[in-house]
Amino acid sequence: MTICKHSRRQGTVFIAFGILMALGALQPYEASAQAAPGPTAAPNRYAATIAPLERFEIEGVLVERHGSANGRPLILVPGLASGSWAWQDTIRAFSGSNPVYVLTLPGFDGRPAAPQAGFAAARAALAHLIAQRKLDKPVIVGHSLGGTLGLALAEDQPAAIGGVVSIDGLPVMPGTETMAPAQRASLAEGMRSVAGAPAAFAAQQQTYMRTIGVLDMGKADELAKLSARSDPAAVGRYAADVLSLDLRPGLKDIQAPVLVISPWHDLDAAQQGVTEHAKTDYYRSLLEGAPRVEVVSVAPARHFAMLDQPQKVNEAIRAFLASL
Repeated sequence: MTICKHSRRQGTVFIAFGILMALGALQPYEASAQAAPGPTAAPNRYAATIAPLERFEIEGVLVERHGSANGRPLILVPGLASGSWAWQDTIRAFSGSNPVYVLTLPGFDGRPAAPQAGFAAARAALAHLIAQRKLDKPVIVGHSLGGTLGLALAEDQPAAIGGVVSIDGLPVMPGTETMAPAQRASLAEGMRSVAGAPAAFAAQQQTYMRTIGVLDMGKADELAKLSARSDPAAVGRYAADVLSLDLRPGLKDIQAPVLVISPWHDLDAAQQGVTEHAKTDYYRSLLEGAPRVEVVSVAPARHFAMLDQPQKVNEAIRAFLASL
């Protein structure tokens, strides 16, 4: 079963709006252009991150290692315009039992700008991390773009990946699955050239977080300040990379089990005309061909399900790990 044509169109509009909100306006981000907070500004409660045991770089990707346990390695990959701040609850939940590697991609969270082919470069860097650190059958836990990256690695190196947990990340951008490759590439090219002035980009990030990112408006405003630290031009290029991508032909090569976490919020869904069951079935249809796929709905939650429902997401990850 898939979502009906009307519901799919509604969902596509909603997703496209989310991408545009993530992109911002018209000039590259520059750290010096941001206004320093005044002396009375309250600290951002989500900016403080757990100190890692180790911090290093692989091909421009920042890697932070947490935990010294001997469990199965976990690699946490944030989504578009996100940094390690997105994974703090996950780090707390698993660093006592598993070595946890948290990635921040170039151009995100104040990191130096990404190369033109950002997704391909991140894909190669992740493979090199696994090889250089001799990680035995790691589980890649990715959010959005990070989930898509995890699926790509599982296709590239089927024998090396132990599992993929993807939070609202899919092998093809929902709503574009019936487009011809040339049509998808043309749509992506329009996004690749988008950049944004810092103030406009910050405003777009606030709108995005309030409407698509998370449920709590206070949390949304604080998280938007963090995502606004990313380079708008890099955000546009990564979004274009993912929009032009279709990993479905390679899903049959994946050997690792795949868990997809599908966020669900009834008020948002009412606007899209989609039921909870139809959404999980639709996600499952986009993963057709992968040998072992489970799609789990987490509610109430928006796109950053691990921030809206950290306990439920962590429980789903823990159950997945126990099944390997």
